[in-house]
Amino acid sequence: MASTEGLVPITRAFLASYYDKYPFPPLSDDVSRLYSDMASLIQLLALQSPPSQGFRSHYITVEPREPPHKIDENMWKNREQMEEILFLLQPSRWPVQLREDDAELSSTLRHVKDNFDKALTAMISFQTKNSERIFSTVMTYMPQDFRGTLIRQQKERSERNRQAEVDALVSSGGTIRDTYALLWKQQMERRRQLAQLGSATGVYKTLLKYLVGVPQVLLDFIRQINDDDGPMEEQRERYGPHLYNLTKMVTAIRVSLTLLWERYDTFKLNKNQMNLLSEAVIVYTSEFERFITFISDVFANSPFFISADTAGTLGSRENEEYKEIIVQAGRTYEVHG
Repeated sequence: MASTEGLVPITRAFLASYYDKYPFPPLSDDVSRLYSDMASLIQLLALQSPPSQGFRSHYITVEPREPPHKIDENMWKNREQMEEILFLLQPSRWPVQLREDDAELSSTLRHVKDNFDKALTAMISFQTKNSERIFSTVMTYMPQDFRGTLIRQQKERSERNRQAEVDALVSSGGTIRDTYALLWKQQMERRRQLAQLGSATGVYKTLLKYLVGVPQVLLDFIRQINDDDGPMEEQRERYGPHLYNLTKMVTAIRVSLTLLWERYDTFKLNKNQMNLLSEAVIVYTSEFERFITFISDVFANSPFFISADTAGTLGSRENEEYKEIIVQAGRTYEVHG
């Protein structure tokens, strides 16, 4: 169990100084240009004839909204849109006339699919590694005996149950959108459970009773890390706008493909429009992969805790003392904020 003596949770002020060392090279100007061009294409497609009722409800509820504020929610939104696009790009989902008569567009779409396959693989890898890194880091500050083993087993059991819930939804005919709504709900459940543990409320009072040696600084960290104005808000302000633009762009690509499929019998893409679609996909996937590679490095090097002296120097939590608190077996410890 790593020592936490003299440490405090990272603060927003600390992350601000830390992120100063990691400025994100701005997205290519092509992102905004191509997003604008894709928005114009969507308007053109929408004017051809009214979309089907099933598509209209999906279009209205997705396209006009601004991207979510949270970084991880945007990641899930990008992943969802990628899966929607890959679903549309399955040859069996293509309009019949496209499969039979349009060799040029068929070739373009196969290249589009290859790009999104690669981007989705990178996205899944990023999320998996980031989740494993966070859990592994937290566990270094937990008791390294049978209780740590129990925590790992409980996590594995919970994740199996969540996966079973997703599998059941898919088996019952749930859509990609339904699946990602469930995945985000599960993510928020994980976050609430951490907050409850950090605040020692509800069932987690009992959990604390048996977790001998849980350091108070770790409880503070998991309680405050996702506060609306907590440390992660600095992350959202620094890097969020870049990701928001990528979320908007991939949504535009998905909407344009859906509209095109709906209207393929009355509207054909000309050469310039095919080039626009191809370029938008190439730019989006390359910029998205660049962003997650960058943010993965930032996350990997970002500490969970800093010294109290450093926090004081940054003007955060001044004159506040921290020490490791040992929770004795058989006793409960009430946390007061």
